Amino acid sequence: MALALAGAAQAADLTVYSAGPGGLIEKLAEGFKAATGKEVAVFQATTGKVMARLEAEQASPVADIVISASWSTATDFDKDGMLLEYTSPNAEKVPDFLKSNTYVAQGISALAIAVNTKSGVPEPKDWSDLAKPEYKDLVTMPDPASSGSAYELVAALTADQNIGWALFEQLQENGMIVPGANAAALNPVLQGARAAVFGAVDYQSFEQIEKGETLKVIFPTSGTVIAPRPMMILKSSQHADTAKAFIDYVLSDEGQAAVAAAWLMPARSDVGAERPLMSDLKLLSVDPATDREAVLKKFAEIFASN
Repeated sequence: MALALAGAAQAADLTVYSAGPGGLIEKLAEGFKAATGKEVAVFQATTGKVMARLEAEQASPVADIVISASWSTATDFDKDGMLLEYTSPNAEKVPDFLKSNTYVAQGISALAIAVNTKSGVPEPKDWSDLAKPEYKDLVTMPDPASSGSAYELVAALTADQNIGWALFEQLQENGMIVPGANAAALNPVLQGARAAVFGAVDYQSFEQIEKGETLKVIFPTSGTVIAPRPMMILKSSQHADTAKAFIDYVLSDEGQAAVAAAWLMPARSDVGAERPLMSDLKLLSVDPATDREAVLKKFAEIFASN
């Protein structure tokens, strides 16, 4: 077992703060200990809680490595000069857009449509299908104000001249609800109260299927967004060599197999998984110059009455 963080960081050789998926960081910490004998203390939570803890500990940093569910965490930390330069030899097969000299992807998730196969609705092929009468009052979506990946999806789709805000206006008219973050959107579909999630986090849905839930994950034909999960070593780390070895381990064959087993796409392009990979998906991108607050405000205005 990896060490739980409470009171354990001082006894550990390395401290890692990680956003989900649940169980993956524990498995990686255990594998690293088996390979190196080094104890890893782990704090596993949402990205928001990880960021809050880092801020609270700013005067006396505890974490050596941070793994976020938001790529912007790494780019922001890098701009602020908080990260240690390190390029793992195991990152050679990681695509260039998923690494820099201070951070590298652990794995990647994508957004999809998750449908309850017992709901009786026709199987959708694209986002726009969920605005059809057959899905009236049967669709949920994560709130882009609470979910970074949902925001990216809204920003990407509304920037497309063939889609735009009209799609979200149609979804609102069709009764789509926005109950909260990712789990809050998925739960009504698991329970059968709703039929489909617009913008479900793929690995969370695959996990539910593995548990026996009647879900199907569909990647829309017009494309979707991915959410790479950056790993970074903080410049304040007192265990830099061990931290570098941990990054090497996560990017090793064994580490990337653990990432794939958690239903994420491995960061390395030469490692497979029992799920669609980036090469199987049509990928949409978000212009970094997009006004996030304006997008969130417009979305909130459309769904205020739902």
